[in-house]
Amino acid sequence: MLLRIEDLDVSYRNDEGEVTAAARNVNLTLERGEVLGIVGESGSGKSTVSLSVARLLPSPPAFYPKGKIFLDDEEILSMPLPRLRELRGKKIGVIFQDPMDSLSPLHRIGDQLVETVLLHEKVSKQAARDMALEWLGKVRGNSTMDPVTWAKAYPHELSGGMQQRVMIAMGLMLGPDLVIADEPTTALDVTVQAQVLKLMKDLHQANSGVLLITHDLGVVSQMATKLAVMKNGRVIETSDDPAAFFAHPTHPYSQSLVGEAKKMELE
Repeated sequence: MLLRIEDLDVSYRNDEGEVTAAARNVNLTLERGEVLGIVGESGSGKSTVSLSVARLLPSPPAFYPKGKIFLDDEEILSMPLPRLRELRGKKIGVIFQDPMDSLSPLHRIGDQLVETVLLHEKVSKQAARDMALEWLGKVRGNSTMDPVTWAKAYPHELSGGMQQRVMIAMGLMLGPDLVIADEPTTALDVTVQAQVLKLMKDLHQANSGVLLITHDLGVVSQMATKLAVMKNGRVIETSDDPAAFFAHPTHPYSQSLVGEAKKMELE
């Protein structure tokens, strides 16, 4: 089993000491080759759970009253920070929702990709640069921008779609076992979104797993091999057959989500 989340609770404590539960009794699993789509409205706890897998939530205010997260039998929540830093980027790749919050505005795209490689691989700077250019070529899609020009650009010089392609390259280039994609296409228009989803699907490796976080059931229907629905911090429905789920969701909340998605398709 690549990923196991067992009885996970995640809470936040504010400056006055008040505690808010963000996720409760979450149990999820992910095998290599699978794409687990976690869906739900804003505030459902889906991002809280996914970012906990790489311990990316600021702590404090976040803390874990109970539960465990295993990645290939290594327990994440109790893991020493040096080991966790080794895993991030190398074994766990993350594609964030807003590239402008994740990319450094002060450094060129190529330099940021090179730094990602050098942090985890014992290779020369030239080899890292070659790898960065190779991946910019892979994620370029229909863009006419050549990788060398792209590598010299600063983030603000790129469109949202091009920025997100950089995030995909950064998240996938080291061949991670687990990819966490947190709302990876929310900021993109429909045409670019379709291109980015196809790109992620094409580059996804059979021996890796993807944790896909989204409120968009259309994205889930294109990408996921299994899914979980969250509401108010709890997993209320799971399915190993997305097609069957979309045809016959069982929980009333899931039924409302699917109904709204179908209504939007008709409009």
